[in-house]
Amino acid sequence: MEEEIMVNAKDMTRIERASLLSGKSEWESRDLPQYDLPSFVMSDGPNGVRRQTGSGDHLGLGESKPATCFPTAGTVANSWDPEEVKAMGEALGEEAKDLGVQVLLGPGINMKRNPLCGRNFEYYSEDPQLAGRLAAGFIEGIQSNGVGACPKHFAVNSQELRRQASNSIVDERTLREYYLTAFEIAVKQAKPWTIMSAYNMINGTYAHENEHLIKDVLKDEWGFDGIVISDWGGSNDIVESARVGAALEMPAAGLASARQLVKGIEDGRLTDDELSAAAQDVVNIVEKTRNTHPSGNGFLTEEQKTAHHEIARRIAQKTAVLLRNENSALPLKKGANVVVIGDMAQTARYQGSGSSKVNAYRVDNLLDSLKSRDGINVLDYAQGYDRQGASRPELIEEAVNTVNSANPDVVITCIGLDERSESEGLDRSHMNIPQVQLDMLEQLVATGKQIVVVLVAGSAVEVDFVDDVDAILYVGLSGQAGALATVDILTGEVNPSGHLAESWPIDYADVPSSDNYPVAERDSVYREGPFVGYRYYTTRDIPVRFPFGYGLSYSSFEYSDLNVDDNGVTFTVTNTSDVPGADVAQLYVHPINSGVLRPARELKGFQRVELGAHESKQVRIDFDEYTYRHFDVETNSWQVEAGEWEIFVGNNVNNTPLRATHTIVGTMQPRPRNSALGHYWDGDVKNVSNEEFEALYGAPVHLYRPDVLGPNDAISSWTQSRSWVARLIANSVQHQSDKALERTGAPDLNALFLLNMPPRAMAKMTAGAVSPEMVDGIVDISNKHFWRGISHVIAEYFRNASANKKTLKEITHE
Repeated sequence: MEEEIMVNAKDMTRIERASLLSGKSEWESRDLPQYDLPSFVMSDGPNGVRRQTGSGDHLGLGESKPATCFPTAGTVANSWDPEEVKAMGEALGEEAKDLGVQVLLGPGINMKRNPLCGRNFEYYSEDPQLAGRLAAGFIEGIQSNGVGACPKHFAVNSQELRRQASNSIVDERTLREYYLTAFEIAVKQAKPWTIMSAYNMINGTYAHENEHLIKDVLKDEWGFDGIVISDWGGSNDIVESARVGAALEMPAAGLASARQLVKGIEDGRLTDDELSAAAQDVVNIVEKTRNTHPSGNGFLTEEQKTAHHEIARRIAQKTAVLLRNENSALPLKKGANVVVIGDMAQTARYQGSGSSKVNAYRVDNLLDSLKSRDGINVLDYAQGYDRQGASRPELIEEAVNTVNSANPDVVITCIGLDERSESEGLDRSHMNIPQVQLDMLEQLVATGKQIVVVLVAGSAVEVDFVDDVDAILYVGLSGQAGALATVDILTGEVNPSGHLAESWPIDYADVPSSDNYPVAERDSVYREGPFVGYRYYTTRDIPVRFPFGYGLSYSSFEYSDLNVDDNGVTFTVTNTSDVPGADVAQLYVHPINSGVLRPARELKGFQRVELGAHESKQVRIDFDEYTYRHFDVETNSWQVEAGEWEIFVGNNVNNTPLRATHTIVGTMQPRPRNSALGHYWDGDVKNVSNEEFEALYGAPVHLYRPDVLGPNDAISSWTQSRSWVARLIANSVQHQSDKALERTGAPDLNALFLLNMPPRAMAKMTAGAVSPEMVDGIVDISNKHFWRGISHVIAEYFRNASANKKTLKEITHE
């Protein structure tokens, strides 16, 4: 039953309504006591609740309350299990409520355009069907507790470099079919109460004020009736945001934004009704969460901790992907003598860095978990490598000597990416595991012992060593209970059933966007169009290390008896082994003789299938509104092309033993191919010309090359400023970032945020201490007008402070 709305924004004064459109603090909306309208509290939470104490920060630097750290989204996606993700959401929603949070900022459902994105561990997949359905389950679980979910970052947020000052240039078909579809599925199925806009621009307009994105698509087409919240510091022009229906800028822009809104109405840029509608969105979320209060003292109980640790373990069991298992190296034999090698086996790496970082109340590690398991004899342990990548030959020598002296049956080697490799705020520079770990692994292989690799990473890595080792178990970033789940699988107590939610290329050079990622300038041209991940590799027939959807098992499976009707497909999956297990059945489609540009295969359905030994099950996967459609730019509408379609069914994109053709009536007849698209027709996107991209994009592309720096140019661009002061500032921050990484092995998130931040964001992040007018002075300084700029900043500082006092009195009536 819908909550009754107790407060009508139209009853408020104009300045009161305007004040609701900016946050009061780092994590709170603005309250209006005169209307009995409290704040609502937001918190990061893609894989655990980060409820900060004190004033808080948005980068995960300050202290936060203990909470459960679940596997990250990029790891959870390997389960291909929306119901399990829903259970995770239910646990997170329960914790959010008990920790005093009304809106949990997650899940992250951006598409994995490139494996180097530093935040890929927070995103589900390179496929919108998989990401959308998992996100929907997550949202449903959270909101079942009376806590709002906030899917993010809407949309086309594909790189961390210059993330607050970049422009994603992408054609409409690719935008609609690839980058927006996951959001569409999540919004339509789960009806989230909030959604977070991205930092970046899309085709020249910031996401938080993008009318096409927010008004035309999100609200009018998808029927979203919740509140659009900016990413922290992601608001640009609050008047334009309110006009298109984006209601709340975060974190705390101060009261200058409220004055801008009032002036926007006076100037005719905004109507009173548009302001009221945006303010009502804020009021509505307050009303939805008004009765969401901690059931105890604002902390988790011991019973919750125990129960949720087991949920985290169960989820991690389903997400581990067996990538290699030669000669049945796994599971380990009963009574096996093992040596454990690798720093990450003793000090677990179980989550990414940045705003999603959780203060876990318990963390298991692989070494101790193996030692405590009956039937496994841990003979010895060696560190093996320096965690930060420093060359220490003595550690390799110690590891080899340990193996040779202990003479184990199996060497379990834990390797992967370190903390500085995957973080909000920076992108990876390559796909390699640190060289010191590879050097160690080479020496261990030379001992002649059976080598089992436990691989830790939030996203795809290059694994040139694959043929040198006996088994690889990819555990991702598996959360606080991940080590227990890993041992469950190593010992055979659990049969691995994870399947990759992204392709693993052999070499980074094979990635379709490898030549233009990340882009250091403002404009990032998505030249590859729809050919991302497996859509590119299957179209171009490019070999990959591990294909999308891939995962081995201790069982074996057979697919048979495919039947296709107008509503879906049925087929049989048989477990042909003596071991109970689970497989992930996947449905792909492709039109025959099409005049519409499409990849060779597109995932359109999937289902986990649990099977006992030698058991068979009939599986049904229904078609839906997403199965055959494409976005027709000529009519600006979704259409289905009539004709014959190929149907593929199997357990990864490259293993589809069941095939059939099916005739679709459709909504349009095939058109002739557009020859202007040239290389796109066979997916040869690395040779696409500017003219071919413009044919796909539908307009000429003019790249931004500023003569002078503006309020939306990142601080990092100040290194090219004419002002020595600006260059000194930018270079000093860069030096601080480099030194911190070298000294601690972890990224300095504050420094990275500053480098990526445009001056405009200073007015959105300082609780009113910096006004938009002061930003104008700061920009003057960056353009070699130091004295004019500093004078302007000082004068506007005092003017802004006085105006804030006056505005606050108007809002509070004190």
